Amino acid sequence: MKKILTVTFNPALDKSCTTQAIEPERKLRCDDVQRDPGGGGINVARAVRRLGGEATALWACGGATGSVMSGRLDEEQVAHEPFQIAEETRENLVVHDTSTDREFRFTLPGARLSEREIDGLCDRVMDLHADFVVASGSLPPGAPDDTFARLAKMLSERDDGRFIVDTSGGPLQAAAEAGVWLLKPNHHELCQLAGCDLEDDAAIRDAARHLLESGRAAVVLVTLGSAGALLVTAERVERIAAPTVPIRSRVGAGDSTVAGVVLALARERDLAEAARQGVAAGAAAVMTEGTELCRGDDANRLYRAMLEEHESAETTA
Repeated sequence: MKKILTVTFNPALDKSCTTQAIEPERKLRCDDVQRDPGGGGINVARAVRRLGGEATALWACGGATGSVMSGRLDEEQVAHEPFQIAEETRENLVVHDTSTDREFRFTLPGARLSEREIDGLCDRVMDLHADFVVASGSLPPGAPDDTFARLAKMLSERDDGRFIVDTSGGPLQAAAEAGVWLLKPNHHELCQLAGCDLEDDAAIRDAARHLLESGRAAVVLVTLGSAGALLVTAERVERIAAPTVPIRSRVGAGDSTVAGVVLALARERDLAEAARQGVAAGAAAVMTEGTELCRGDDANRLYRAMLEEHESAETTA
């Protein structure tokens, strides 16, 4: 299998719990407390492990929280490279209100990285020489929007790994301007890149094709939540329907999707199969509670069902 490296500039210790009702000025007693190492790239590497593969997570590690996260990754047997920083790694909180079955996400600001620390993380990516490099998640406070773009240029100049980017806002815009191998925006993020609302599949397809034609990406995979995904390359456009599953929590669905895609690619599957495996992994993630990612058995079962449906549709056609 080809080597996968994920990079996380803004990791977090993700805490999740349940409470009977979220109300102001009351002491809210919580149950089902869970603590997981998180942040985009870390979650991708963890999900790859759950899917039966291996990825190395490079991440900014600071203070006591960073030490806890490192221990948790060791417990999960996720290969990782903690890059020491001066400030404390952040924590996030997800609370499930059982009276309304609603989920509340509290995202805290990350550790502020110095310019030297950002440079060090980028240099470490280059040192590790992976076949696929995944930059996923947000950037920490103060980090320039062009951080992923700079990494894209470094990888391109050395032809050192296919670069996959899953982020949002200014960092997504800058990465696209620099040009990457695969972009994975969701519908809202693609609208931001296009500068307009995209109201149907044709508009989404045309916006993705524009990214390809302008040299911003070689592959675009647009995730559409329960509607699945749209894969767009120079040779093909394929709509991939998502399986219908019970929704427990949407946390980690995007990271699980990226994990399914990059693991399939590392196993030298084609893009269409990789996209289907990504959609299956993303659907498996929403079946789990709190901050838990996809489960391998669920993802494999859903993928087999999707493949059977796809093959049946091709036979009928």
